[in-house]
Amino acid sequence: MFTGIIEEKGTVANVKKGNVSSRITFRASVVLEDIHEGDSIAVNGVCLTATDITADTFTADVMAETMRRSSLGSLRAGDEVNMERAMLCGGRFGGHIVSGHIDGTGTIASMKREENAVWVKISADSSLLRYIVEKGSVALDGISLTVAAVTDSNFSVSVIPHTGSETTLLSKKPGDRVNIECDMIGKYVEKLLGSNQVETGQVVDNKTGITSEFLARNGFM
Repeated sequence: MFTGIIEEKGTVANVKKGNVSSRITFRASVVLEDIHEGDSIAVNGVCLTATDITADTFTADVMAETMRRSSLGSLRAGDEVNMERAMLCGGRFGGHIVSGHIDGTGTIASMKREENAVWVKISADSSLLRYIVEKGSVALDGISLTVAAVTDSNFSVSVIPHTGSETTLLSKKPGDRVNIECDMIGKYVEKLLGSNQVETGQVVDNKTGITSEFLARNGFM
């Protein structure tokens, strides 16, 4: 489990591609301070298992499903990536609950500065946008961000200077892909209530009469 608060920007040291999978070596410092073989490190928001750990590198095997769901397949040696270790119990929870299991990717549609912040608009498929809620949380390349606006085809976040300097997001440009992990609470609510009832607005609880419209109106969806 992660929080979406990036600890450092690491770099890709080496990529060995298979037919549908990959083995990637990353160069890092902070995230390696107390890491052991088999521990989890989120790279651009993707939970990876660290192996072959050295003083300044670790290697991860990226399976085919992860390659399909995320942008890790486009990484090349020298690319910068966002890194975060799994959260410690008892530490500060500065972001939101991030699993490191990517739902899909979006595309940067535009970037626009507004004084000290930069607005980043992300185009995404409707299957992802259904879980994006204004003023809710979303993880982009592993970064915990607040959704500022949502439309039928995209959503926007506003990036403060600290986040911009400590992560790779503002080094990207329109057309670049980013990994998206939607807030897991919405996905669990939909699963428990039944996706068909959520979509049609039918009564979802026969005892209470609560509908999906009621849940959305009160910020639960």
